[in-house]
Amino acid sequence: MKDTIEYKGFLGSLHFDSDDEIFFGKIEGIEDLVSFEGKSVSEIKTAFKAAVEDYLDLCKKSKKNPEKSFKGSFNVRITTELHRKIYRKSLIEGVSLNQIVQRAIEKEIDSRSPHFS
Repeated sequence: MKDTIEYKGFLGSLHFDSDDEIFFGKIEGIEDLVSFEGKSVSEIKTAFKAAVEDYLDLCKKSKKNPEKSFKGSFNVRITTELHRKIYRKSLIEGVSLNQIVQRAIEKEIDSRSPHFS
């Protein structure tokens, strides 16, 4: 796992500033910028949980969906050789490139961790 923390389904990024000797981060996957900080691991965990609770409270009061909306499309850059292979596979199987990529992503996510649900 890489420099993240989770609470109530929200992920927070974590960083350390060695000059100020402080941990800091922000809630990821939301439309707004919500940051938090602490001087110790215990403080950063507490600050993150408080930030999530405050954000959920604010969203509830303003009747706003707390999670970022996703379109369901994004660009992927791959090598020309991999592109050729996936194209050939799609022709042989009679499916679209999107279907093959979606299956590959689903397989990757399913084989990893329950954190991706």
